Amino acid sequence: MKIDIQDIKFWMDAIRNSEDRDRTLESFWDGQLKSKTWLIETLEKSNHVANAEVVIFGGWNGVLANMLFNSSIGFKHITSVDIDPVCETVALTINKRQEIEGRFIAVTSDMCDYEYTNKPYFVINTSCEHISQQQYNKWLSNVPEGSKIILQSNNYFDLEEHVNCSASLEEFARKSKLKVLHSAELELPKYKRFMVIGKKK
Repeated sequence: MKIDIQDIKFWMDAIRNSEDRDRTLESFWDGQLKSKTWLIETLEKSNHVANAEVVIFGGWNGVLANMLFNSSIGFKHITSVDIDPVCETVALTINKRQEIEGRFIAVTSDMCDYEYTNKPYFVINTSCEHISQQQYNKWLSNVPEGSKIILQSNNYFDLEEHVNCSASLEEFARKSKLKVLHSAELELPKYKRFMVIGKKK
């Protein structure tokens, strides 16, 4: 995966113009980028639908969306959803080129209350550790039938904001309540990152 030089420019604009540069820079920490790259490389190896619609929940500052646009997968449109309103401006800057092309939007919303306007092929939630199991169950119930669902979480219990970590990949797969098509874990210096890909049962 190669990042377009124009997108790198917008990354720098987002950091420079951010109200909280340190928080924005956290999106580019080694573990964050490795987790996102791992997700993308997994999708690149599997069968996928060209020109697919994607919704990313817990989309944060839009870095995953931009990396997906720079992959070989060829997504038609990505919507990035995050509950933090500050993230919307940053995500729109990071994905400015795709926004201009009409291929990207950032939405401020609680993922549990999000209303789908199109039926996405891919639904991605890489923030499962940040929401309670009750919230996750409500979110999952709203996902359109037939969508391929990609989840990530971890076993990094030390952070206060991590309210729903899993001790193992097997536990995370059980809590996902999906018909699991693929599961894997990534060893990182401080924690393990878990990924489950599947569909609603």
